[in-house]
Amino acid sequence: DFYDADEIKRVYYPEVEQLLKDRLGASRVFVFDHNVRNATKPGLAAPSRQVHNDHTVNSAPRRVRDHLPDDAEELLKHRFGIVNVWRPVRGPVLDSPLALCDARSFTDDDLIASDLVYTHVRGETSRVEFSPHHRWYYFSEQQTDEVLFIRVHDSADDGRARLSFHTSFENPLTPGAPPRESIEVRTLVFFPPGA
Repeated sequence: DFYDADEIKRVYYPEVEQLLKDRLGASRVFVFDHNVRNATKPGLAAPSRQVHNDHTVNSAPRRVRDHLPDDAEELLKHRFGIVNVWRPVRGPVLDSPLALCDARSFTDDDLIASDLVYTHVRGETSRVEFSPHHRWYYFSEQQTDEVLFIRVHDSADDGRARLSFHTSFENPLTPGAPPRESIEVRTLVFFPPGA
């Protein structure tokens, strides 16, 4: 039941942790929160229509320190990442599908750091300056058994993609489609030394 926060934490969090260990080779995974989106249910967020990345090179290590203060300094000596695990709660997704920007089509010059201020914490996200060189892809009619890993941050600076701009959009091909229902689980992912 993706509308029951306790059940998500008890059942789904461990499944997500194991999935990331199996698929990414992570040695440790820590789920720090989740977000269920459904514009028709009171109290739930609507799909975001802002092009963004959830963290910056400054805010990502801060997340580790905030959530795992006793282990943070040792964990930050090795490669780590923040990965959002995104999937539909009900499919197929026709309304507000998720779109991602190909990391090969943007540079760090396109990044715009942006403060994210809550009552209990201050964070930093990235916005993006428009460029006609950006290449966007979306996942048409995504089903509930199709999961996306959104690489929000990767500390490796060796040429691999370090982040992933993403957004939803109004799909002109599906007017009147049922509103999107989705869940994203946000995780800290740690890799073995040398990974």
